[in-house]
Amino acid sequence: MPLLNKLATAVPGGLGGDTAVRSLSRLRVALTLFFALDGFLFAGWVVRIPAIKQQTGASAGELGLALLGVSAGAVVTMTLTGRLCRRYGSHAVTVATAVLLSLSIALPALTRSPLALGLVLLLFGAAYGGINVAMNSAAVDLVAALRRPVMPGFHAAFSLGGMLGAGLGGLVAGSVAPGAHLFGLTVAGLLLTALAGPVLLRHPSPAPPEPAVAAPRPAGRSGSRHAVLVFGVIALCTAYGEGALADWGALHLEQDLHAHPGVAAAGYSVFALTMTAGRLSGTVLLERLGQTRTLVAGGATAALGMLLGSLAPNVWAALLGFAVTGLGLANIFPVAVARAGALAGPSGVATASTLGYGGMLLGPPSIGFLADWFSLPLALTTVAALAAGAALIGYLARNAAAEGGA
Repeated sequence: MPLLNKLATAVPGGLGGDTAVRSLSRLRVALTLFFALDGFLFAGWVVRIPAIKQQTGASAGELGLALLGVSAGAVVTMTLTGRLCRRYGSHAVTVATAVLLSLSIALPALTRSPLALGLVLLLFGAAYGGINVAMNSAAVDLVAALRRPVMPGFHAAFSLGGMLGAGLGGLVAGSVAPGAHLFGLTVAGLLLTALAGPVLLRHPSPAPPEPAVAAPRPAGRSGSRHAVLVFGVIALCTAYGEGALADWGALHLEQDLHAHPGVAAAGYSVFALTMTAGRLSGTVLLERLGQTRTLVAGGATAALGMLLGSLAPNVWAALLGFAVTGLGLANIFPVAVARAGALAGPSGVATASTLGYGGMLLGPPSIGFLADWFSLPLALTTVAALAAGAALIGYLARNAAAEGGA
């Protein structure tokens, strides 16, 4: 049985006494805050995309190219962050990239052209990609030390932060300029980093406890690499949908269904709310259904929800579709990344995270190009197609999951 699915609670004697237990508890709280901060800042940016689009005078295609700056910066950083984590530790890299992310989020409001927007989004994307790989690496280490399946809880914090960020953005969208809003997010990010960062810097990543009986290892390095890539592709398919809804959901509601800007901004908030609820129940779901059924059911649910969200004739039906999509996607990404980490350690996390967040960041520009060629509602149906693909791959990968947890 893999460490991810072990339910034994960490006891003082098993982890070096009460001091070790308190240390792990503090690490869990601090790391949870960084996941929440990441979601809060990202959502705060995406709900202001319609205003930034108008400010820069960008067309849908030009906005897609500018958003590609986020993708390019993130992908380059993700390929390097695994090495940085091995050299400096995932905790230090998490804190450093949180500072960079907080500072860079204020820059898009200073731009007046699609080109300038794309350039500053390179920096934003670099920070975003780095913090996500570093945080997930730290989380996998902590999950192994706790010997409990708590990874969905960290991603629930990301979703909760996204919901709060989107909700705040919706409240201020009609009354506060994008520059003032994004600068406020910078201040909030730096304050939270100053609060939680010292906890990570004082405590190194915990080593997992030695099992009583050595678990047999997977058949070989090539098999392990193949399984990591499989789970990375699953993460990519589902993260594509999260990125697409984050960047284009509000615009779809406002442009195609003529929703009020505040209601349009609530679209991502609804999506994040149901995703948070799904992830908070993720541990119970995994215990009852297992990994394969969780992946397949989640992908199928998200596919149906996104078909409704993209093709619905009115705002309220589209919001319902967004909610169902969030519920379906909730646990697929954290399960995929956690399984990759259990199979191959930090390098597995880096690989799966790069593929997964690459999908989140490459999805929005792809939607932009498809929206120019066809229409935005039709472009958003690709989210449903990839969610269905994730369900199919999850079913076909059931033997890889079994080997990894032998």
